[in-house]
Amino acid sequence: MSLPRILADVEKGVLPAPDGGVTMVPQPSERDAGVFSFSAHAVVFTDTDPDWMRGLLTPGDLAAPLSPAFLDALGRRVGRRVENIDMMVLAQPLPGPPDLRLEPTTDRAHPRIVRALRRRDDVRAWTTPGGTVLIGRGVGGRWEAALEVDPGARGTGLGRRLARAARHLVPDGRPLWAQIAPGNAASVRAFLAAGYVPVGAEALLITAHG
Repeated sequence: MSLPRILADVEKGVLPAPDGGVTMVPQPSERDAGVFSFSAHAVVFTDTDPDWMRGLLTPGDLAAPLSPAFLDALGRRVGRRVENIDMMVLAQPLPGPPDLRLEPTTDRAHPRIVRALRRRDDVRAWTTPGGTVLIGRGVGGRWEAALEVDPGARGTGLGRRLARAARHLVPDGRPLWAQIAPGNAASVRAFLAAGYVPVGAEALLITAHG
């Protein structure tokens, strides 16, 4: 089993069995390492000793793979750190153009785009008055969306429209993922209103320059 295969199954609606287990697979790339948590099943993707990792996890403790103690020990072991624990949401692509006027941008100075370029490949970005939306290939080659709404445009529904527009922009008819900090309630509401469905949580292990 590989991480891209697991992600492809989730995109088809087939989640890991809710059996309380932990699946350990190699990193899909040098850049990407971390932990995914689905309903009663976790997936750890790092190039480190599976027996060492299992020794830190109490059997039957469903919260253990995303616990601070495990993530801290794992980060120290692989020389990385956890930035955040995010909600993972997933949406199917939509046909035709978005109902929001967007202009492609090659500006790579925008903070959201700078961050995306460090963590995704094939990054594509668009702007509209008050906001930016981008997509790129992230963990395991999945297509991921991110957006930014300018302070003056918040509370207008633009976040929801940008999140929905991203579903029209993803190529090859592929499903689209997004990672959202649970405390960012405005972003959570925007993505849910745009048709994204929660499928789990993730903690990515990033390098000092990640």
